Order: sequence, then structure tokens, then C-alpha cells
Amino acid sequence: MLGGADAPEAHEAAAIADQISLDLSRPVLAASGGERRRAAIVRALAQQPDVLLLDEPTNHLDLAGIEWLEDWLGRFAGGFIVISHDRTFLKRLTRSCVWLDRAQIRRAEIGFGGFEAWMEKVYDEEARAAEKLDSKLAIELRWLERGVTGRRRRNQGRLAKLHEMRAERAAMLGAPGAAKLTIAKDEVRSKAVIEAEHVWKSYGERTIIRDFSLRVQRGDRIGIVGPNGAGKTTLLRLLTGEIEPDCGTATRAKTLTGIVIDQQRRLMEPTKRVRDVLADGGDWIEVRGVKKHIKGYLKEFLFPPDLSDALVGSLSGGERSRLLLAREFAREANLLVLDEPTNDLDLETLDLLQEVIADYDGTVLIVSHDRDFLDRTVTVTLGLDGSGRVDIVAGGYEDWARRKSSPSAGSVRRAAADGGGKVPSGGSADSSPSGGAVTRKLAYKDQRDLDLLPAEIERLEGQIAAAEEALHDSGLYARDPSRFAELTKHVARLRADKHSAEERWLEVAQLAESLVRQA
Repeated sequence: MLGGADAPEAHEAAAIADQISLDLSRPVLAASGGERRRAAIVRALAQQPDVLLLDEPTNHLDLAGIEWLEDWLGRFAGGFIVISHDRTFLKRLTRSCVWLDRAQIRRAEIGFGGFEAWMEKVYDEEARAAEKLDSKLAIELRWLERGVTGRRRRNQGRLAKLHEMRAERAAMLGAPGAAKLTIAKDEVRSKAVIEAEHVWKSYGERTIIRDFSLRVQRGDRIGIVGPNGAGKTTLLRLLTGEIEPDCGTATRAKTLTGIVIDQQRRLMEPTKRVRDVLADGGDWIEVRGVKKHIKGYLKEFLFPPDLSDALVGSLSGGERSRLLLAREFAREANLLVLDEPTNDLDLETLDLLQEVIADYDGTVLIVSHDRDFLDRTVTVTLGLDGSGRVDIVAGGYEDWARRKSSPSAGSVRRAAADGGGKVPSGGSADSSPSGGAVTRKLAYKDQRDLDLLPAEIERLEGQIAAAEEALHDSGLYARDPSRFAELTKHVARLRADKHSAEERWLEVAQLAESLVRQA
């Protein structure tokens, strides 16, 4: 059983298990991965430790479980050390970062929200030092070839493209209007790759999907979210044609060919070599019609080239997941189906996966509990609550969460994605007593941030420049090492504050634009 008389602090464990809907009497062999993970968390918390050591605690947890754990840890009086790829989880809870990089451990007294700025600063400093000592640091330069700053700029470009795609999708989710929209609707229909119309699906007495309609276009990135057992995998299987609806229709374009990467990683047999998985034992692999040497292709997925003869069983969980991604992305396909793709992936591989998805020409369906990953990749979010209803929201996880928690959440449209009810945006809504026209505007705090943050960002940039100028003094460290350390931490904090301010301003600016479009 997941719990028992020999479990530590049995009464405390039962109380915690009740909070996260865990049945401690369930046999371990019959428990799902999520249930086992929750049981391990319950066991750890029930011991009332002074220090918690958490290794990927959010893996296999649903959104409700992750949010519950965040709340619990936020009130925890002790300390904790956590290894996690869940950026949102880390940003909300951490106050210090320990970075293991090239066999060197670095620590900064900043939360994870400031990690990327700190990382860029470290690489920039190494690059400047390497210019002076390039013969001694040639091996280090190989690590800098990935160009952290350049990659971040590319990511910003991809992010801008993603926001454009979301804006287009929001317009398609809007109400049908004039003849101009009818023409656009015909164009949308011609681009459709999957169409679901008034789909119902039940198992026994329970309705899993209720009156669901959606038109998926070429190039869409669709995210599916909801608690465990709400029907996410059922919806995915309906869209891909693995199962048929009880009522309604679900059709797919005849030219649709799919790649499915699921949670089970069934292709990763431990006795196979890496080259067996990628190239059937050979040295060459065909990557979407282009022939590549296996060692060069492994480098593209962050593997050392000499790994080609390693056994799959010798790889870590993250390396196996990355190998599976490398194998599947080599295939020709126009539909990519990812079921919890981020489990066991490290942050660098997550960045790589986001880049691959951003550059992918086909359509992507993603089931995930990773909120940051969804916010960085999807154009439309399908939210399930377990009642059979599926809410359709243009945007990522945060857009869906904002709609769900807003007073007007009940009006989120569940109709076809080419027309129907209008998807409400964030901000405030004022309605006349007579029930007339609704005027939408930014909330006071949002408007204030929109107006004041540009000046705040400029002020922070000035402080960063001044502090960095002081750090450029080559003799500072020798004269006053404590001052040097203080300035280094100060710059890291300023960069983190600037990053947060920029992210916040981008959020409210997009919100303001969406309200203008709906006016």
C-alpha cells in the first residue's frame, strides 16, 4: 500500500494525503506514476523535517498538485534544496541558486528569476577573459560557442513570432461578423488539418468530453492542460484518430502524418546502443530528407559524439528523453504529438526542445503540466476541468489560468475555433446597469505598470552600467575583494530586477493590445 501502519507520522501523513486526494490504501503496484510521486512527497512532509531535499518533485504531478506543493513549501518554516526543470516552480519559491557548470559549482543569492541574467554575466566575463588568455582558455571557448546572449536574442525573436500567432488565433476565435470574416473563415477551412464538431466521449456513466468543437490549422501549437483524470489523453487520442467519438465527428486531413512522443518512452530498450536507436546500427541517419553522420547529429542534441556506441541502459532519464527526441525529429511528418515531453529533461534540453518546436513547420499537440514550457510554445490552450467541458483560450497556460480565475471565466468559449463566442481578454470590465455595451480597460495596477515600468527599466539599466563600470577596474579584486563580491551580487540583483520588469511590461503591453483589438 502507498501508506500503512509503519509509515512515519501516520496521522500526519493521512492528513497531508487527504489534502492532495491521495488514497493511501491503494496497492503500490496498481498506483500511477503521479500517485507514487505524491506518496513520496507525503512521506517526506509527514516527517516534519528541518531540511527537505527534493529531486524533480513536480514530475508526474498535475497542475493542482504542483500548486498545492508550491503553497506548502511557501509556508514551510524549514529549508529546502530542490533540483527541478520547472521554471515557474523555481521562480516562485527559490531565493538562492547553485549552478553546476563544467564541473564547477557557483552560487548566487538570487532566486531563479535572476538566473539567466547571472548566467549571461558569467559567460560574458569568461569571454572577456578568454580574449586575453585565448591560448590557455581555448577549451573553455568551446562552451561559449553556443552564444548564450545570441541564443537569447533568437528566443526573443521566436517569442515575438509566437505572440503574433496567438493574436491571429484570438481573432479566429472571435465572433463571426461581416463578409470579410466569412472570406477569412473559408481560408481557415482550407488550412484545417483536424476538425472536431460537437464531439462527445464517455466511459461508462462518466462523460469525459462534452460537446467539443475545434478546428486545428496547419502550424497551430495546441496545449492541453487540466488535472490528472480530467480527460487530457482522451482528448488527444480523439484529435489524432486513435479513438472515435461517441457522438459528433472528428476528421483529419488525408495528408496528415504524425510523430508521437509519449510518457512511456517505449522505444528506449536498455540493451540497444545509441546508434541502434538512431540509425539502425549504422553511421548515417536521414534527417527529414537530408543525410547526416550520426556523430554530427548527436552534437545537435547536446550529446558528445563518442556516445554513439553507448548502451541506452547506461543513459540517464534525461539523456534517454533527449535521444528519443533526436530519433523522432529526424522523421518526415507534419504533426507532432507530445505527451508530457518535459519529464526528466534538464533546462538546456528544454530550451533545445522549445527551439525545435518554434522552427517546426507542422502542427503540434502538447499535453503538459509544465506551465513555463506551455507559455513559451503554444498558441492555443485547451483547458479541461473534469466535468467534460473544454475551454478554448488563445495563448498559453497563464492566459488560461487568468481566464479561469476571472469573473467572466464562465464565458470562455467552447465552440469551434473558426468562429463562435468571443474569447474574453484580461483587464477590467464595466457593464451598464441595463446590461448594455461592455467597456474593457486595464485594471489600475496593470495601467500603472504599463506607464511607469519603462522609466524603471531605464533606471535599472543606468545602475547596471555604473556597477559594471566599477567592476571593469582590473585592480579592484586585489585591492578590495569584498567590494568586488558585493558589486557582483549587486549587478546580479539589478539584472534580475530588470528582467522581471521587462517581463511584466511585456505582459501588460500585450494585455492592452488585446483590449484595443476587442474594442
